Amino acid sequence: MRGLPDMTAQTIDDEIRGYATALRLGSHVVPAYKEMGDVTSPALFVRDLLKRLCENRNEERVKRNRQASGIPNLDKTLEVYEREGVTMPTGLTFDALASCGFIEKRQNLVMMGVPGSGKTHLASALGIKACDLGYKVMFRRMANLIEELQTAHDNHAWPRYRRRIEQCDLLIIDEWGYLPTNVDGTRLLFEVIADCYEQRSIIVTTNLPFVEWNRIFSDERLLLAIMDRIVHHGYLLKHADQSYRLRHSLMK
Repeated sequence: MRGLPDMTAQTIDDEIRGYATALRLGSHVVPAYKEMGDVTSPALFVRDLLKRLCENRNEERVKRNRQASGIPNLDKTLEVYEREGVTMPTGLTFDALASCGFIEKRQNLVMMGVPGSGKTHLASALGIKACDLGYKVMFRRMANLIEELQTAHDNHAWPRYRRRIEQCDLLIIDEWGYLPTNVDGTRLLFEVIADCYEQRSIIVTTNLPFVEWNRIFSDERLLLAIMDRIVHHGYLLKHADQSYRLRHSLMK
């Protein structure tokens, strides 16, 4: 602070940090008020300081949400997505999709198309945007999700794992149908889908049309129950018939 000896200024900074810690205001108080320069109005100073602290806290929350989501590539944002590669369903525009309003409505998305058609990119981008908006996201490849579910069940940690999913607003299941699932895996997946139904949104990316989902699930009764809960309150997004990776491959 101007006009004060260095030791006095340092003492004041230390006291401010102590009060900020006691009030759980974070570690940004001293840097924030020093950046604000001369004080012309105490009320404006307090308002601007609190605003800066809120912005810092929100930035930290977004960063934590992104890191905890499990999204494999945080550079796959909506800004770099080629929206021409997806056909939107009736009643849903790309801009409406990008606003993540479907999460607030607990609606689901099934992204269907050949491998490399941009499904994972769009699912990741929506997950990143959801994190930025304050939602909690969980991203898993289907094979990894099934493995985690079975491990949790076998180690008596199933209730705790279910609570993890219950705490998220959006569950993204990538590569749905790449590998077959046994009866136990199907049953555990059904419990997850049933828990999410009308409580949180699900995004599924798959290269299989609905009529071929029975190739990966051995229990047709559970498959129908899973499909029923995903499709209800859901939109189908159809992706391009050609792989983006093949179109941009060096092997031509």
